[in-house]
Amino acid sequence: MDGRIAVDGATLADPSDPVKPGARYRILVPPAVPAEPEAQDLPLTVVYEDSALIVIDKPAGMTVHPAPGAPRDTLVNALIAHCGESLSGIGGVRRPGIVHRIDKDTSGLLVVAKSDAAHHALARLFADHTIERAYRAVCWGAPVPPAGRIEGAIGRHPKDRIRMAVRPDGSGKAAVTHYRTIQRFGTAAALLECRLETGRTHQIRVHLTHIGNHLVGDPVYGRGRIGRVGGLPDAVRNRLVGFPRQALHAAVLGFDHPLTGETMRFESALPPDMADLVADLDRVT
Repeated sequence: MDGRIAVDGATLADPSDPVKPGARYRILVPPAVPAEPEAQDLPLTVVYEDSALIVIDKPAGMTVHPAPGAPRDTLVNALIAHCGESLSGIGGVRRPGIVHRIDKDTSGLLVVAKSDAAHHALARLFADHTIERAYRAVCWGAPVPPAGRIEGAIGRHPKDRIRMAVRPDGSGKAAVTHYRTIQRFGTAAALLECRLETGRTHQIRVHLTHIGNHLVGDPVYGRGRIGRVGGLPDAVRNRLVGFPRQALHAAVLGFDHPLTGETMRFESALPPDMADLVADLDRVT
């Protein structure tokens, strides 16, 4: 529903709620979009490619898949142009097979299927949780303990349909994140490695918020307290407080090739914005 239905002025939270006689319903209909994504010649950083799959290092700011409000300039648009006739007819249409996503403002690695067989095989690997995925994250404060396991079912926030949340009532999907502190920057922030045991929407962002160490720059989950930044030089403090996106990067991706069985593992260095932030913090803490 994405918050597009309201009953008597309140956003409908549960799609199973029965229709109430006399209630006033407001439905926001999204604008029409083309039936199929169009090809666009957009720059791509291709880490690996063969006839079955392609591994991309996605920049922050690029949406993975077209959606209402973002029908163009997405990774899928770019892949259709890049792959051309090498794509198989997934779903009856020549388009890449998206088996996992990372948020628009998260950078880093993701694998995309180019054939039906690869798509189904990769989807099974993700469903079986046999994909290695490690992220680098800059969070506020320093987690206690410095390494640990976060377990909490994730579902829609009960009051804000845009957000996800840890749901203690059992209504969410099981989710587990493992983290370790790579470097601590005083009491202001820390550089973490986060590894996913499951893959839920916004999982790392939600879990780090749940333990009180939300991501630097997160516009959705970054509400509330921040680390102690009073002792930082003005320039570094301003860079930290004003970081323009969630400081999250998909740094490691490993899996067995869906057709050959070959073990494949890819690594991506921190992008310049996060690398510069970490270097600034390292220099003054």
